[in-house]
Amino acid sequence: MRLGNLERSIMEALWSHPEGMFAQDLAGSLPSRPAATTVLTVLVRLSRKGLVSRERQGRAHLYRASAGKDAFVAETMRAALDEAGDVEAAVSRFVGTVSPEVAAALREALNGRDEAPR
Repeated sequence: MRLGNLERSIMEALWSHPEGMFAQDLAGSLPSRPAATTVLTVLVRLSRKGLVSRERQGRAHLYRASAGKDAFVAETMRAALDEAGDVEAAVSRFVGTVSPEVAAALREALNGRDEAPR
């Protein structure tokens, strides 16, 4: 799932504040300084996408990321592979571009998957 610039900025702020943030505080913390109403509009969109949850606190809502950044990135990678015409070629090309540290992490994750009971 691709995010627009403001959506990405809001999600980064929410991932950095797992305790949650109010829209007004979010708006004030973003480098682009969007209006609180703009942030609220984007939060509604992110909520519909399942990325953000909200909880009523007094007269306002506290917003939280529904899942961690790692879960979002993993889902984005899976969705990208689902769109690939040739998954094997896409994976091979991807693996050819990653750092040795990422390649080692991929190997470790795949080895762990092979060893996990099904």
